[in-house]
Amino acid sequence: MSDTPETVDLEMIQRIIPHRYPFLLVDKLRDVKFCESATGIKNVTFNEPHFQGHFPGAPIMPGVTIIEALAQTAAVMVGASLGLQDKGMLVYFMGMEAVKFRRKVVPGDVLELHVQVTRGKPGGKVWKFRGEAKVEGEMAAEAEFTAMMDMPAEAK
Repeated sequence: MSDTPETVDLEMIQRIIPHRYPFLLVDKLRDVKFCESATGIKNVTFNEPHFQGHFPGAPIMPGVTIIEALAQTAAVMVGASLGLQDKGMLVYFMGMEAVKFRRKVVPGDVLELHVQVTRGKPGGKVWKFRGEAKVEGEMAAEAEFTAMMDMPAEAK
């Protein structure tokens, strides 16, 4: 669809999904293809709160936050494709499968979050995705996940 932006900045991300600090885990999207795929970017910094306890002296981004970053990327891609900014969309995990962690993600890394729709269509609530998180081209994590996209009745 021609209205789908190829890139999505932080301001637009915040207009699409409700996540905020410390739980907003994607900084921008690029290569957005209408309801098909996108790449999210997460700049990993030592200032993030989970590094205080995971682990002192050896900070590692928790795997669950990497998967959450993939899910946020997927939600923003769908929201940007369908023009859902300022609509109050909420996104709920329904399932995760084939989750694998391949390498540590540490402060200073740039996490590339590649997501692809495997099932879902405009107007549908339930979507399935395949995601790969990479650092400098090396696989850090991968997962298949299902999410429900929901909006308040007044926004539909």
